[in-house]
Amino acid sequence: MVKGLFIMETKVVDLVYPKEVKEEIESLVDIYAPPMSALEVKENPSVLKDVDVIFSSWGGPTLDETFLEAAPNLKAMFYGAGTIKKIMTDAAWDRGIVITTASDANAVPVAEYTLSQILFLLKGGWQISHEVKQNKAYPNKRLMDISGGFGSTVGIISLSTVGRKVIELLQHFDLKVLLYDPFVSEEEAAKYHAQLCSLEEIFAKSDVVSLHSPLLEETTGMIKGEHFEKMKPNASFLNTARGAIVNEPEMIEVLKERQDITAVLDVTYPEPPIEGSPLYELPNVILTPHIAGSLGKECGRMGTYMLDELKHYSNGEALQWQVSRQKFNVMA
Repeated sequence: MVKGLFIMETKVVDLVYPKEVKEEIESLVDIYAPPMSALEVKENPSVLKDVDVIFSSWGGPTLDETFLEAAPNLKAMFYGAGTIKKIMTDAAWDRGIVITTASDANAVPVAEYTLSQILFLLKGGWQISHEVKQNKAYPNKRLMDISGGFGSTVGIISLSTVGRKVIELLQHFDLKVLLYDPFVSEEEAAKYHAQLCSLEEIFAKSDVVSLHSPLLEETTGMIKGEHFEKMKPNASFLNTARGAIVNEPEMIEVLKERQDITAVLDVTYPEPPIEGSPLYELPNVILTPHIAGSLGKECGRMGTYMLDELKHYSNGEALQWQVSRQKFNVMA
């Protein structure tokens, strides 16, 4: 029987791998030790000598040369979370370790969060609620310059896993979708009923701009102050990707001048913002501290996906969410 271990932050084991999921995994794999943290494994590497497969999540171990030397039989990791940037190494790729990830499962709540924010922003929800508190009176909504949820334009930056899911959800609404992604053809964009545009056009034409790019060397600081300056009156910006993709100092300067623009930031750089950051004080900035991804019961979806992958693996079938070395290089 294949031998396996659960290695991750021990406090999230039951969240990501609920009892029924964990029991089914244990019916297919000989889990020969209790769940352990990466630190516990580092302090007791002999536990790895017989492991064939690892089930992991947040706080999982880095598969570097030291780890792999202690785990000579390791063949696969089932990573029940999103990014594997801190998990996989050249040593792991060179040894042919199979890695499958629940990033697609984690993308579901991010896309749902994004949709809810887009619809709320199109109603001017954050702006109006702030004005009510500030003025202690209800505004005349009919006279306010609110875009609303019919015929408005939503700009999506990157047809990533999350970006795709957001566009799919937007198909149920009477909205125009613009897309910026230099790697996507007009034909592929048309499949999603989206119109390809430049980054400048996205900001100039959209009522809400939603960022979904991976953080790469090429995308670091990609969104600049000049983009925010081009935004329509009362437009909004939403970031659920990575804070470092945005040149935040330049964004902040524009937001100070353009109080009509609303920025909803689920991620920042650094995270959280430094003490005294204007992001805490600006009335047109909404900080939601990295809550878009899986929380609570949503985490169980990730473990369920990994259980499904284990079944494919056990049957010698292709894995649905396996990550290749090539794909890894352009992932978030």
